[in-house]
Amino acid sequence: MADTPRTVLITGASRGIGKAAARRLAAAGHRIGINYRTHGDEAEDLKKEITSAGGTAFTVQADVGDKDQVKAMIDATIEALGPIEIMVNNAGIIDDTLFMRMKDDQFERVMQVNTFGTYYCSRAVIAPMVSARWGRIINVTSVVGLRGNAGQVNYSASKGAIHTFTYSLAKEVARRNVTVNAVAPGYVETATVNDLKDSVKEQVMGRIFANRFGQPDEIAAAIAFIASEDAAYINGEVLRVDGGLAI
Repeated sequence: MADTPRTVLITGASRGIGKAAARRLAAAGHRIGINYRTHGDEAEDLKKEITSAGGTAFTVQADVGDKDQVKAMIDATIEALGPIEIMVNNAGIIDDTLFMRMKDDQFERVMQVNTFGTYYCSRAVIAPMVSARWGRIINVTSVVGLRGNAGQVNYSASKGAIHTFTYSLAKEVARRNVTVNAVAPGYVETATVNDLKDSVKEQVMGRIFANRFGQPDEIAAAIAFIASEDAAYINGEVLRVDGGLAI
């Protein structure tokens, strides 16, 4: 039996993992809120793709690191699609450098978007989910939040914080049939990874037991499963999808 159609909001959905998740969840019959910050044309193209296939989609611009913009995004999505039942916190940024060279604004901005953005979006949707006694919060993190990575102290810290955020919030809302989980990708073929130098790619590949980078749709498949009724008993989990990188 197919899942009940739900309203989904995916942050950072115009490209990469977010875009793949939007396609997957739209194909499952859900109404999709497509958040973007700067890639508006790509967000609109995705909306047209979903609606042309018979689905329902809505685009909304917001910087998730700004709580006022998050509120406006949530309000606009609810007005267009109805109460948000599945929140996918996918938007994130990197600003890598060695710790001794890192400037305050590099650390603060990565934490603001990645960690505070997850907090702002989750806070905005959690009360209605609890009242409705159904909800999914799915946080897209990273394996570096589990094991750290040289040159990514800020990014690793931001993702590690989301993991413990996930565990704690899951305990608070589990009795109301709301689940809070995270998907932790490894290296995935997105614009960010494709821009890496070949020497860096070779070094990373040597640590991936699957001997390849992941595909956005493989991460999206995990997100779609956690969003489904089949995953109702999975809560407070950080699911690695990394080809064995973090073993």
